[in-house]
Amino acid sequence: MTSMAVPALAGGLLIGLCAVLMMAWLGRIAGISGIFWQAVSRPAFSPVAHGAFSLIGLLTGAWTVHRVTGLALPVLPETDTWQIVLAGLLVGFGARLGSGCTSGHGVCGIGRLSVRSLVATCVFVLAAMLTVFVMKMGG
Repeated sequence: MTSMAVPALAGGLLIGLCAVLMMAWLGRIAGISGIFWQAVSRPAFSPVAHGAFSLIGLLTGAWTVHRVTGLALPVLPETDTWQIVLAGLLVGFGARLGSGCTSGHGVCGIGRLSVRSLVATCVFVLAAMLTVFVMKMGG
């Protein structure tokens, strides 16, 4: 196994474990777009404040792993800020339009053998591949 495979495998196992625990404890799907929307649209001290805590965990997770293991932090590609902002807005729009994101459909939905989630995940992947192709052709 390569040196990069171990952290990727560990990360995948932790994501799967968190998805199972969230479903078991809260009865909710671990979809990041839904968690984000819940965190920004509900009061911080509501009974569902787990969304805010989940976002804090996502934002501090890479930094914590870096500090503990010394692994390098991901570096932003050489992309203009407006492109990153536009990409984020389009991903958010697509997640709302598709009633979920890659974590909700890809991790949780496919794990539940949902045909709808399988189709949605295939559309996500094809759209990502098309986007990379178009961006590489233009640059």
